Amino acid sequence: MAGPNRGDGQRFKTSLVQGVAGVAGLRERKKAQTRKRLADAAFTLFRERGFENVTVAEISDAAEVAVSTLFAYFPCKEALVFDAEDEYDRALTAAVRDRDTGVSILDALEAHLAPVAQPAPGGPSGEDFVELVKSTPALLDYAGRVRHRWEASLAATLAQEAGVPEGDLLATALARFILDAIFLVTYGDHSPADLASVFQRLRYGWADFGTAAARKPDTAE
Repeated sequence: MAGPNRGDGQRFKTSLVQGVAGVAGLRERKKAQTRKRLADAAFTLFRERGFENVTVAEISDAAEVAVSTLFAYFPCKEALVFDAEDEYDRALTAAVRDRDTGVSILDALEAHLAPVAQPAPGGPSGEDFVELVKSTPALLDYAGRVRHRWEASLAATLAQEAGVPEGDLLATALARFILDAIFLVTYGDHSPADLASVFQRLRYGWADFGTAAARKPDTAE
C-alpha cells in the first residue's frame, strides 16, 4: 500500500489552516456581535434615561453579559457611545491614502468629512448620536479626547502622503485644523456650508480674510 505523498500532506496542511482560520473568523464575528450588542443596549438606555442615570451593570444586564465582559470590550462607560472610533480613524486615514489619482488631499478629506451626521448602518442615526453627545458633558469631553487620537493618526498619514517627516508642523497643523472644524460643525452651531468655507480657505488662503473683498455681497434690494 502506498503511503501518503507530498500532495496529501499539502492538502492536509491547507485543510488545517483553513479550519483554524474558520474558527478564528467565527470567534471574531462573535466578538463583534457582543461588542455591538453592548453598544446598542447602552445607547438605547442612555437615550431613554440619560447617560449619568445608567450604570454599567444595567447595560450588562440588557446585553445579557457579565460586567467583566463589558470592560473587556470597553475601557469606560463613555467608550460605549464611541464604539466605532477605531473604524472612523481607519476610514479617515484611508480617505487620504486611497484617494484616486489626481485628487488632492483636501478634496479627498472634504468629500469624506462633509456628511457630518449621516445615519450609521444598523445603529442610531447621526442626529441621535450628536444630540446625546451634545447634551452630556462627559461625552463631549470624551469626544474631544477621541478627536486628539484621530488628529495624531491623520497627521502621520498626511506627512507620509506629502513626503515630509512625521511630526512635520504643517501636517500636524492641517490635521488639527480640519478635525477642530469638524468638531465645531458637528457639536456646535455651525453648518455644513461653514465647513465648506473652511476648506475653501485652506485651499486658497486667508490673506483677504476680514477685508471688504472677502465679505459676501449684500443681496438686499
